[in-house]
Amino acid sequence: MCPQPAVSSAAFLIADPTRATMLMALADGHARPAGELAYAAGVTAQTASSHLSKLLAGGLLLVQTQGRHRYYRLAGSHVALALENLASIAPVPAGGMVRRMPRSREARDLQFARCCYDHLAGGLGVAITQALQDRALVVATDDKQFDVTPAGVEWFNSMGLDMAGLKPTRRGLARQCLDWTERRHHLAGPLGVAFMTQLCAKGWVRRLKNSRAVQVTPKGWAGLKEQLGVDEREVQASV
Repeated sequence: MCPQPAVSSAAFLIADPTRATMLMALADGHARPAGELAYAAGVTAQTASSHLSKLLAGGLLLVQTQGRHRYYRLAGSHVALALENLASIAPVPAGGMVRRMPRSREARDLQFARCCYDHLAGGLGVAITQALQDRALVVATDDKQFDVTPAGVEWFNSMGLDMAGLKPTRRGLARQCLDWTERRHHLAGPLGVAFMTQLCAKGWVRRLKNSRAVQVTPKGWAGLKEQLGVDEREVQASV
């Protein structure tokens, strides 16, 4: 009998609301102490410790010790990808209509622009990816990848990326990542990571310290408008 992947064990760990909250709090790629994760999940330190032990044993988290402090992070981008993909799964409501509770400021900020572990997601990430496709800088393929065109290689190089130095993973150089708030794809993979890093280096976007939300600077909006035609008001209106 062929062994089966341990889907049920990982699903069991993620399914618990407290553990899911902790995992999503780490989905920006940063490491955080148990106390911060306990606060995010609204549980006691003892309860948080029990959940974190299970997540460590299940291979979803890694822990780093510095002195007396222990910092937890996701075991890798594959865990963040699984979380994002699971979050994008939702039943289609009958009649196509659904009542929604008013969103909090934090929820609006995350939908507008956020880190998906190490690349840009949310309405902004989707808008940028669409602009790249509209300008034929990247082309979507049937295997959930993006092919970078010669014009795209030239453009990314002009933005400060070293395209010749980027190494594809087993999932390729540029991957389509389904955005869980927008239900459309944004740019992921090594190219998505390098592009996000460069946007930060250019001072176009800022990653917030204690949130997955990403802020766009005035310089960034001007650059995105000039380079890709991405307009702040249009992105705000779409989310």
